[in-house]
Amino acid sequence: MTSTARSDAGAPAAARPPLARAWLLWSLGAVFYCYGFFQRVAPSVMVDSLMRDFAVGAAIAGTLSSLYFYAYAGLQIPVGLLVDRFGPRRVLSVAALVGGAGSALFAAADGLEAAYAGRALIGAGAAFGWVATLSLAAAWFPARRFALVSGLTLAFGMAGGIGGQAPLAVLIDAVGWRATLAGGAVFSLGLAVLIAIMVRDRPETPFAGGTGADDAAASAAPAGSAPPRGLVAGLRAALATAQVYPIALFGAAMSAPMLTFAALWGVPYLVARFEIDRPTAALVASAMLAGWAVGAPAGGWLSDRLGRRRLPMVVAASVALASLTAAFYAPGLGLAAVAPLLVVNGLASGTMVVGFAAAREHAPRWAAGSTIGIVNMAVMTSGALFQPLTGWLLDRAWDGGMRDGAPAYTRAMFDTALWPLLAMGVAGVVGALAVRETGCRPRGD
Repeated sequence: MTSTARSDAGAPAAARPPLARAWLLWSLGAVFYCYGFFQRVAPSVMVDSLMRDFAVGAAIAGTLSSLYFYAYAGLQIPVGLLVDRFGPRRVLSVAALVGGAGSALFAAADGLEAAYAGRALIGAGAAFGWVATLSLAAAWFPARRFALVSGLTLAFGMAGGIGGQAPLAVLIDAVGWRATLAGGAVFSLGLAVLIAIMVRDRPETPFAGGTGADDAAASAAPAGSAPPRGLVAGLRAALATAQVYPIALFGAAMSAPMLTFAALWGVPYLVARFEIDRPTAALVASAMLAGWAVGAPAGGWLSDRLGRRRLPMVVAASVALASLTAAFYAPGLGLAAVAPLLVVNGLASGTMVVGFAAAREHAPRWAAGSTIGIVNMAVMTSGALFQPLTGWLLDRAWDGGMRDGAPAYTRAMFDTALWPLLAMGVAGVVGALAVRETGCRPRGD
C-alpha cells in the first residue's frame, strides 16, 4: 500500500524533476499539438477557395478535409504503441517532419490527388501530437496533475484552432492559402529540430539519448510488479479494459461538433444563416474553440479537485447537447444569441479531457500510451465520419445555386445536414452514464 501511495503522489520531493523544466519540455509537445490543430481547422476558412480551385462540391471538399482525420484516427493505435516503445522525443520529431512535408505538398498541389496526399500526410504527422505530449506529461508531472496538464494541452490546441479561423482568414485574403500553408511547413520543420534537440522522454533519461516512455512507465509501476512489455502487450491490455469503450464514445460525441462544425462547416453555415462576411463568420465559429480552450483545463482542474471523473463527464455531455440543439434549431435566435451558445458548447465539450484521465486510470499504467491512443482514435474518427457526411447531406439538398464559382448552400440545407451531430450528442450522454467512477486513483499495475 505504501509503495502505491508514493507512486500515486509522484516521486519524493527531492527526486522530482524541476517543474520549470517539466513545463518547458511539455510545452514543445503542446506547441506541436497546437500546430496540428491549426492545420485541422484551416480548411474551414479555405472551403470556398478549395471548391473553386479544385472545381469540386461540398462532398469532395469534406472528403479532402477529412483525409486529415482518416490518417489521424487510423494511426492512433500504432501511435500509442510507438510512443510506449520508442518514447515521445523521437516520435514527435519525426511526426513534425512528416506534417511539414504534408503541408508543403498540399500548398503546391495542382490537382486533387496531390492535395489528398498532402492532407493525409498532415494528419499522419499531427496524429502523434496528443498522445506523445500526454506521455511527456505522465512522465514529468505527478499523477494528480495529469487531468489539469491534459486540459492545458488541449487549450494549446484550441489556440491553434482559433488562429486557424479569423486570423487565418485575414492572412489568406492577403497572401492566399498556398503561401500560408507553405509557411506552415517551414514552421513544422523548425519545430522538429527543436524537439529533437531539447525534449527528453523522462527525468531519468541521460542527455545523450532516451530509453523510451515504456521504461518510464515501468519505473512508475509499484514495486514487485512485473507486467509484460512490448507493442502487442500494451494493445492487448488497453483493448481488454472494458471501460475504455464508453469513455471512447463519450470523447467522440463531445468532439464531433467541434471537428465538424468549428473545423469545417461552421464558417459557410454562419455566412448562409446570418449573411455576414467570411472573417466575421470565422470569428464567431472560433467561439466554440475559445470555449474549449477554457473548458478543457477548467474541466480537468475541477475533476481533479472533486476527486471524481463520472459526474463532470455526465454534466458536461448534457450541457453540450442542450447548447448545440439550441444554437442550431431554437427559433428566432440572432447572431448575438448563437455565439454565446457556441461558447457554452465549447466550455462543456472541453471537459472531454477528463475521459483521457479516466481511461488512463482504468488501464494498466504501462499501457497508458496504447489506452490514450484508442480513445483518441475514437475522438478523431468522429471528424473523419461527420465532415464528409455533412458535405454529402448538403449536396443532396443542394438546388444548383452558385456563388463566386463555388456551390452555395442555404440555412435550410444546413438544417438538414447538421442533425446527426445532435444524435451523436445523445450517444455522448449515454457513454458518460456508463463510465465507472475511479476516484481519480490509477490502477496499481
